[in-house]
Amino acid sequence: MPPPPTLRVYLHGQMLRTARAGTFPAMAVLARAVQAQGWRVLFERASPHAQDNPPPPGDYALLHMKQPRHPRTLTLRRAYHYPFWRIEPVAERWRFAVAQARFDPDAVDAEEAAAFVRRLRARVLPGPEPRRGDHVLVPLQGHLRRTRSFQTMSPIEMLEAVCRTSRPVVATLHPSESYDAADHAALDRLAARHPKLVLGGDTMALLRDCAFVATQNSAVAFDGMILGKPAVLFAQIDFHHVALNVADLGAGAALARAAKASPPLDRYVHWFLKSQAIDAQAPNADARMLAAMRRGGWPL
Repeated sequence: MPPPPTLRVYLHGQMLRTARAGTFPAMAVLARAVQAQGWRVLFERASPHAQDNPPPPGDYALLHMKQPRHPRTLTLRRAYHYPFWRIEPVAERWRFAVAQARFDPDAVDAEEAAAFVRRLRARVLPGPEPRRGDHVLVPLQGHLRRTRSFQTMSPIEMLEAVCRTSRPVVATLHPSESYDAADHAALDRLAARHPKLVLGGDTMALLRDCAFVATQNSAVAFDGMILGKPAVLFAQIDFHHVALNVADLGAGAALARAAKASPPLDRYVHWFLKSQAIDAQAPNADARMLAAMRRGGWPL
């Protein structure tokens, strides 16, 4: 009789240490769910080898935030905030199952959603009550002068489009991205042409009082939704459903609508996290994890 399959979960750093110690709650739920199906579970150190090579014959692998390149491999990613997770067959967030799902605000209880978002906001974005100010926040990511396949235009072109609204604009740089001299020169040229453009600042402080967020697909826009801020998206992403999408509307129309936009953000955030993601603290977390792996083709 062949040995039972082994699920190899590739993690790094503190995630790996706590998973092995049994003190990473989501991974503890995952291990119990898979072991209950008769499988073994190993938490292993993430490496390029784990991504580039298939798991051993008969075994399966979960890669944290890495592209699954082989059969019997899926990716594991936090859904922006703990304790919410996704298990997917692709790494691009705009190809996740939730990105294809239909959001129906009438199917979400308004009071339950508002209470959920209040608790979430207090936990992940504590601070004074947010207000709708005048400035547009543009959280920049990487590759400022390049248009990638999932984008409608380059980040520099996006920033210029936002500046043409004549609103005050604050553009912040991503702390984990690398910007070269040409990137900084392009930003400086924009700032010279648009006196209402400010470069730099505390992104999260600016988010709290902005009018709306304009971005390619930064997670800052999702945090903005938690704070009640509309979003204009210049690229594909999984949380697009209630945003103003440049690919659909064009940049001018999307930006023009944003200041007065009032999408059902509480209901959306509740749907996106509680309905469409795996809540690792929920009583059905184990069943949701197994269902996601089965959708990926695993015989659990």
